[in-house]
Amino acid sequence: MPPMTGRERICTALSHREPDMVPMDFGATAVSGIAASVVYALRQVLKLDPPGEPVKVVEPYQMLGEVAADLRAALGIDAVGVPAERTLFGFENTDWKPWRLFDGTPVVVPGAFNTEPEADGSILMYPEGDRSAPPSGRMPAGGYYFDTIVRQPPIVEDELRVEDNVEEFTPVSAEELGRLESHARRLRNETELAVVGSFANAGFGDIALVPAPFLKDPRGIRDVEEWYVSTVTRRDFVREVFARQCDIAIANLERIHAVAGEHVDVLFVSGTDFGTQRGPFLSTEAYCDLYKPFHRRVNEWAHANTPWRTFIHSCGGVEPLIEHFIEAGFDILNPVQCSAEGMEPGHLKAAYGERITFWGGGVDTQKTLPFGTPEEVREEVKRRVQTFAEGGGYVFNAIHNVQANTPIENVMAMLEGFAECR
Repeated sequence: MPPMTGRERICTALSHREPDMVPMDFGATAVSGIAASVVYALRQVLKLDPPGEPVKVVEPYQMLGEVAADLRAALGIDAVGVPAERTLFGFENTDWKPWRLFDGTPVVVPGAFNTEPEADGSILMYPEGDRSAPPSGRMPAGGYYFDTIVRQPPIVEDELRVEDNVEEFTPVSAEELGRLESHARRLRNETELAVVGSFANAGFGDIALVPAPFLKDPRGIRDVEEWYVSTVTRRDFVREVFARQCDIAIANLERIHAVAGEHVDVLFVSGTDFGTQRGPFLSTEAYCDLYKPFHRRVNEWAHANTPWRTFIHSCGGVEPLIEHFIEAGFDILNPVQCSAEGMEPGHLKAAYGERITFWGGGVDTQKTLPFGTPEEVREEVKRRVQTFAEGGGYVFNAIHNVQANTPIENVMAMLEGFAECR
């Protein structure tokens, strides 16, 4: 039999059957990518670029580098994402200009990316690139990515309006529909990879989005701590925010599916984190009452109307919630943080492996990959693949993004270890 294409490989794994090889993703989503400095080092080691050739920072909030077509081919990657038009700071990924990371790595960044350091050496980022607005992000001097600047206006309880917290959830424009169709069609026709669309805008309570670093004047509940408290003290308010967001998300998905649906294989639905290192940070009751109904609505729509498999990202020890993720209709769980409480690989595979696909979990990016030896990295990768890949239902990726300052020797050991057992 001829080898499978990347698309066939991932779709087979998502059907819980073993493909010809274990599929792999790096770069198809904003939570399965690689830091720009590591992309640069990787391209140099693989001799894809001459020394000093910059890489694109395609996601400036986390400073992720572009995993371009030649790098995907060199690594044997099986998935590709529909590129985002705008960054998390609200400006377009266009008008590329040169910049250097604090470690000296040459990169190019979008034209609206602020390259002027403050007196303390930090870099401030502005919503939509507008410096007349208060800054919404800060990269500290010597840092690797941005922290959100919370711009919470004083909360007047009697004046809270649901409309303020759904300001950013709007009907998809005709222009954006055309762009999505063009990109999805191109990826479908010009690659043999599984296409991942991150356009659901259904990450209910995603704490990267709640402060709205892309809005010039965010209103409503925008402070991280205040938002979490509100899921208890203002639950009816938060539920109404989610209900409005869900209605808009499904209406947008209907329009997107009409023009681009046949070109997409996987739908990224939610990036909301529900876990900490020591287990879930909310009760099962809270998830089932506040989040699960809206997750189910999106997933049921997707499964009834499209061939898309749905993807949830949640860091931390979410083992007590996995059964509910499955009941809510999710097909894929990422990043599979095996270092967190309750997330032992063998247990996860035995308990849930026939009902949900694990996308990630391939190597620990907290300790092993950045701080272990190459041999320790290689052996951990082999153990994880052996555990997760049997019977399908697995896509190899690191646990969340490969972080800056990860030794290139360890990155190569991860890739070599995977190649030896995939």
